[in-house]
Amino acid sequence: MATPYDVLGIDAGADEAAVVRAYRQRVKEAHPDHGGSLKEFERVRRAYEHLSAGRDPETFETGADDRSGTEDSSAAGDGAEGDREDGTEDTDDDGRTLGPTVEYLDYAVIEAQGWALSDDDLFEKAEAADLDVDRYGLLVMEDRETILEAAERYGFSWPYACRGGACANCAVAVVEGEVEMPISTVLTEEMKEQGVRLSCIAEPVTDELKVVFNIERLPGLAELRLPAEGFESAGAGD
Repeated sequence: MATPYDVLGIDAGADEAAVVRAYRQRVKEAHPDHGGSLKEFERVRRAYEHLSAGRDPETFETGADDRSGTEDSSAAGDGAEGDREDGTEDTDDDGRTLGPTVEYLDYAVIEAQGWALSDDDLFEKAEAADLDVDRYGLLVMEDRETILEAAERYGFSWPYACRGGACANCAVAVVEGEVEMPISTVLTEEMKEQGVRLSCIAEPVTDELKVVFNIERLPGLAELRLPAEGFESAGAGD
């Protein structure tokens, strides 16, 4: 049975920084839109989560393929069932489909690096900056899941307060893609035109999305905040 280190392509006992770097590289390679498959993508994610939680690598299970004693046949580029080279929808053994993907970036990184939210190559620079996964990475959405719910499912603690679209604590900037919100009582039309959305009620309507989170301190949004709930750092496993 493969260990999580095998799945991530690193030596056993690699330190946390090496695990994070390997995860960020492998999760992009495994993504169906980059030539991988849903099976492979989920396998990489499980491996990272297993190591991040401090679990024994020997107890790692990679899913149905390994439990049946066979290797995962959905590696990138092998033409296995589930790949989307022919334009068909990617599914796993349970018939699930890959939901929209959200590429995220922490606004604190933009400030620290001296970048601007309006930079055309913002996410390209983030990818090249070797950031921790809690500051930059990918989320895969589930059906009828909000962006905030997806971040929390991955173990991140993004800022929020009301969870009902009545404050700006959970605001994100949508740099690419589109989302829908059932209500938006606090955002002005100007804010919405600038791409500001509320992650607690926002659901993607495009297959790919790029968002910047932790923007609630920006001018105009600061006045719409409520006392925050437990946002100290957006770290995985907090």
